[in-house]
Amino acid sequence: MLSTRCTGTFEPMFGRLSMLSGGLFASRSHPDFDSLRAETDPERFVWAVLPLAARSFAASIVVLPRDDSDSAAVAYLYAAMLDAYEDLLPDEADRPDLLRAFAARFGQTPRELPPPIPETLARDERERLHLLLVEKAALVDAVFDRLNPRHRRAVLELITSMADGMAWASERFAEQGGVLEDDDQLFRYCHIVMGYPALFTIELLTGSRPRSVVDALAVSEMIQLANITRDIERDLARGVAYDPALRRHLGETTAPEVPAVRERLVGLALTRATAFRSLYDSVDLTRRPEVRLAAVLMLLFTDLHFRRMAARVGRAPWRGPRGKLMTVLVALPSVVSNRYSSSLVARIEGRFLAAAATSTPS
Repeated sequence: MLSTRCTGTFEPMFGRLSMLSGGLFASRSHPDFDSLRAETDPERFVWAVLPLAARSFAASIVVLPRDDSDSAAVAYLYAAMLDAYEDLLPDEADRPDLLRAFAARFGQTPRELPPPIPETLARDERERLHLLLVEKAALVDAVFDRLNPRHRRAVLELITSMADGMAWASERFAEQGGVLEDDDQLFRYCHIVMGYPALFTIELLTGSRPRSVVDALAVSEMIQLANITRDIERDLARGVAYDPALRRHLGETTAPEVPAVRERLVGLALTRATAFRSLYDSVDLTRRPEVRLAAVLMLLFTDLHFRRMAARVGRAPWRGPRGKLMTVLVALPSVVSNRYSSSLVARIEGRFLAAAATSTPS
């Protein structure tokens, strides 16, 4: 697990890379719940739980500069707590109010802890981990309170907008029998759960919104569609679908339409590759090696996911590093070479677009 941070000039990067390697080997299928529950130090808890909760996203967060990575880690963990309320609360009528109340608690003095979610509602270790996050929210709050005022405001704005947006999505699912009706709703959902965090991260690192918010939102569609295509069966079992073609199979563990839906959504995601390169090129990263590495890691892990998804839908996956360790090793030269990272982003864009050209999204 991740538990230490470094200070200094070159030492921080060495420390972050050490944390990154530790996170790659953290057991997500068998988290050490006893150790996490017993942890009382806020920073140690945040950096121990992050690679378990964030999976590939943790890599991009860990390598950021210290203040930025702390803020991004806290924001991600709060978002994971919101996910727990959205995914696990059985009462559709209460869910939107509880989501909004999670954000509203930051305006309280003293700040209340979020209401616990019964552990009986968790169906696997991933969901148990999210329940543990809610249970240990006070430790994440303690790290949040140590952030500088600008970063605290940014995190609060993000969580408020996400809570409102997820409440909107919860209401749509309830009204529409457990599905999103069309791609407009699907993309709006992607913007809520991934686009808002993308804009938050860019503002955190640059001090301003990206020149093209459209590109940032398109990138969020690509990345969130990776999550959705991975979890189609899991979501279906809990009574939720992001494509109306699956409506009649809600509550089941699979459906004959799943391969076609997965293929369609993968095709939609791959066409967003040009937005990532455009967004990457619009931010001057020549003097920000940590941020450059974080961006490349994000794209490479997204690439790894979609190559796996291509195989699941019977398509030949394109070339790329195999596994998480090789993915990180391919990304590392980005720390010292802006030319290398730009070339790598362009190559991945080309592979995504070539794969999209052979898919048939409806």
